[in-house]
Amino acid sequence: MSSLSRRNLLRAGLAGGVATAALPAPALALGGARPLITHGVQSGDPAGGTAVVWSRADRPGRLWVQTSRRPNFRGSRVIRGPIVTPETDFTGKVRLRGLPAGERLYYRVKVESLDRPGLFSVPVTGELTTAPTDRRDVRFVWTGDVAGQGWGIDPAFGGMRIFESMRRRRPDFLLHSGDTVYADGPLAESVTLPDGRVWRNVLTDAKLKVAETLDEFRGQYAYNLLDEHYRRFAAEVPQINQWDDHEVTNNWYPGEILADDRYTEKRVDVLAARAQRAYHEWVPVPGSTAPIHRKISYGPLLDVFVLDMRTVKDANDGNIYADPARGLLGAEQRRWLIDGLRRSRATWKVIANDLPIGLVVPDGAAAQEGVGQGDPGAPKGRELEFAEVLRSIHRHGVQNVVFLTADVHYTAAHHYDPSRAAVRDFTPFWEFVSGPAHAGAFGPNALDATFGPEAVFVHAPPAANTSPASGFQHFGEVRIDGGSGTFTVDLRDRDGVSLWSVVLRPGR
Repeated sequence: MSSLSRRNLLRAGLAGGVATAALPAPALALGGARPLITHGVQSGDPAGGTAVVWSRADRPGRLWVQTSRRPNFRGSRVIRGPIVTPETDFTGKVRLRGLPAGERLYYRVKVESLDRPGLFSVPVTGELTTAPTDRRDVRFVWTGDVAGQGWGIDPAFGGMRIFESMRRRRPDFLLHSGDTVYADGPLAESVTLPDGRVWRNVLTDAKLKVAETLDEFRGQYAYNLLDEHYRRFAAEVPQINQWDDHEVTNNWYPGEILADDRYTEKRVDVLAARAQRAYHEWVPVPGSTAPIHRKISYGPLLDVFVLDMRTVKDANDGNIYADPARGLLGAEQRRWLIDGLRRSRATWKVIANDLPIGLVVPDGAAAQEGVGQGDPGAPKGRELEFAEVLRSIHRHGVQNVVFLTADVHYTAAHHYDPSRAAVRDFTPFWEFVSGPAHAGAFGPNALDATFGPEAVFVHAPPAANTSPASGFQHFGEVRIDGGSGTFTVDLRDRDGVSLWSVVLRPGR
């Protein structure tokens, strides 16, 4: 990525002034008109002086990104991005490097016509906060599960307004805990609510059936960005994303053959390959060759370990096996996690697990989707992996580990203690659950006693698949104090009201 000269900067129309953002315009523009940016801008993975900026054009073109410390873009630099083509659905990313630490930066994106060089789109602006290198306050939010169980965008019910509530908290970043889309969740035109009101979904072709083709998977991400709250949030708050099952299909695992009449393509591996390509095209994560599991170092107070609990997941069965070669993480990722936690010098180590550790998540009558399976005894099945992780970091004196997850569509605080557990060789820790962002609400799930969890707080709906119109949509917020190092967790509702809070103090 090269910088523009001053003359080319002026030619591009990027110097001076603050441009306004264009609204999504999925249709192709006329050949002689300016190019368009169709779905706004997003940023992600802010760490180590870098960040990813994403956007999408309506036609082949060259992306350009301008960054500045100032909202008027004085003293800015311009980076030439990639040429976007139909091969990537006209999406593109620019990896910004050499960013100042711990600052609020402003950026804007334009696309240049390939047919008429010098003809640029109207710029779309965004903001992002870079990771600090010194001890200072850190604030972030997390949630998961967007547009699930038939609940899409209904402007009359406020759309996806939880994203506006999160934006108003002014977080440094969002940890998106998976189910970023519901590729297996078609939308109906309307749904009658229990009180007689009618929920009316905004519809697109991609949301009328389960996703099977690459374009149908792409359409899942395009749909979410139609919501004004989601799009505004994405333009102002960097994301750290992971994926789970609904990016492909419910409770999937490699090698699965679907017994679902909605699908003409039954091979999950084929669907997952298409889904992962769409995910990497439409989500502001590093390139498609980078693993989904990764560590985000966010200054001396925080390391975030993003897990991939899906790509090498074993088959959903009773989950009571004794085979250490099976599991959710796999041997390579398990070693990476243990080594990363042992070597981390950050005060707090957050493990982003897209499946909860202690909650029982069934997959039908006899199979298990998650880690626990309801057997309160010694670790079995997938619990063996986490017993190894917890035992290893305990024996090496690793302190201040917190798990953050979503997945189960309610919010809860679970404290794990060896004094209550079937195993004793681990350090007490917390796991906080928060979601859904915009989907049907469920729960609560049963707890598996193997690691001694206690449900300190639970907020769940009175009935399964409670709509977003009735509340029970949740996000969590973490605030790390730069002076004392305290780790404050608030579990918040759709409007940002704190339902429960706890302050954790760092150990030695």
